[in-house]
Amino acid sequence: MRGEDAVRLRPPGNAVDGRAVTWWRTQLLVTTAVPVVVLGVLGALIGPARTWLLVAAGAVAAAGLACTAFFPAWWLRVHRWEATDEAVYVRTGALWQEWRIAPMSRIQTVDTSRGPLEQYFRLATVTVTTASSEGAIRIEGLDHELAADLAERLTAVTQATPGDAT
Repeated sequence: MRGEDAVRLRPPGNAVDGRAVTWWRTQLLVTTAVPVVVLGVLGALIGPARTWLLVAAGAVAAAGLACTAFFPAWWLRVHRWEATDEAVYVRTGALWQEWRIAPMSRIQTVDTSRGPLEQYFRLATVTVTTASSEGAIRIEGLDHELAADLAERLTAVTQATPGDAT
């Protein structure tokens, strides 16, 4: 693509909602708690392997707490998104950065989803589906009202944009 039709990959301008940090931390704590509880219960019930199971439970708990303390704040700094009349831009990751762009003419569907934790924190995820082999573009950690407005706006812009969305 050259000239007026070219869409340039550029840094997106919007951060996800600050409540996403607490949402991510809660997800990590729940994910850590399951194996810690299982290992702890097994350690309490199985005599000969008790020490090793309890040590493993402690190690998993320590690693989970370290990840919970560090990663969500880091993710907030590196996750960026933006939607213009030409494209949807998303950048994730710090060490392994992924930059994705979906031109409006290629968008097939726009969906919002809210799991139980997202509902509790009043957050939502917007998924923009294209015919790309890389799969859909997901913008996680948005305020639920912003996500609904964004989905409505993207749908309207996509419908008004000429192209075959394939």
